[in-house]
Amino acid sequence: MKRFLFALAIIGCVFTANAQELETQERISSPSKGDYFDGLTRPLTFNRMIPPYALEVTFNKTVHIIFPAAIRYVDLGSADLLAAKADGAENVLRVKAALRDFSRESNLAVITEDGAYYTFNVKYADEPVKLSVEMTDFIHDGEAVNRPNNAMEIYMRELGSESPLLVKLIMKSIYKNDNREIKHIGSKRFSIQYTLKGIYAHNGLLYFHMQLKNSSNVPFDVDYITFKIVDKKVAKRTAIQEQVIMPLRAHNNLTLIGGKKTERVVFTLPKFTIPDDKHLIIELNEKEGGRHQSFVVENADLVRAKVINELKVK
Repeated sequence: MKRFLFALAIIGCVFTANAQELETQERISSPSKGDYFDGLTRPLTFNRMIPPYALEVTFNKTVHIIFPAAIRYVDLGSADLLAAKADGAENVLRVKAALRDFSRESNLAVITEDGAYYTFNVKYADEPVKLSVEMTDFIHDGEAVNRPNNAMEIYMRELGSESPLLVKLIMKSIYKNDNREIKHIGSKRFSIQYTLKGIYAHNGLLYFHMQLKNSSNVPFDVDYITFKIVDKKVAKRTAIQEQVIMPLRAHNNLTLIGGKKTERVVFTLPKFTIPDDKHLIIELNEKEGGRHQSFVVENADLVRAKVINELKVK
């Protein structure tokens, strides 16, 4: 009798183990419907989803996507796609199929310098209708631009805790308001006037508003603009100590100022101060020319930077 009961117990354990194994195999083999998770979970609702754009690609032609800001990140959903920034352009992405007639739908994600996030569902087409696509800026209502109205911003390492979108709005506000907060810093040579109109501060960043006026008939081609902290007095046979500060962002970055024209630019720089024995020199160099300009900013001017408390952008 004991042997009979022991045999029944063994058979019951075997059946139970087989049933659990079959249940596990079914769960693994069957595709997820998105409604089962192990442990306590909270489902994502559709109002938190960023709907993707539809994009068609092919093997014999290249699709170009133009973004409103420089591209910082690209992710491809599968090896069926090829993507790269266009040569010489920071905001143009070229996309094409890596092989002919791929059947599986893939996706593509892009993050731009202004903190915008774009996502695409990509399918193969023999003849895509849209070979050149221009993505619009999204500084307006989220519903109109395929984003949740309360969507979080994407932050860039070099901007610290400041939103790239807010940095863009601040530069735009400074440029549009065109106030002259500083009236004593600038240079004028060879019919070129280069002036500093204002220094602003917000959340660990500095904003420099500058103006270039060309009173001559000859256009001024900008080669580069540099910000560097140097020693005020340098003894003979002493190496010059200088610290170059690279701008993080620029609004209306100057490349050419025509004859009898005036242009302005706003630069975003990381927060810094100037030691008493040094000063900041801002240099403007002309490409293939000699009408270079420079002026000096003291620490006393820097610490009086106007704090931005509100934005006025029309």
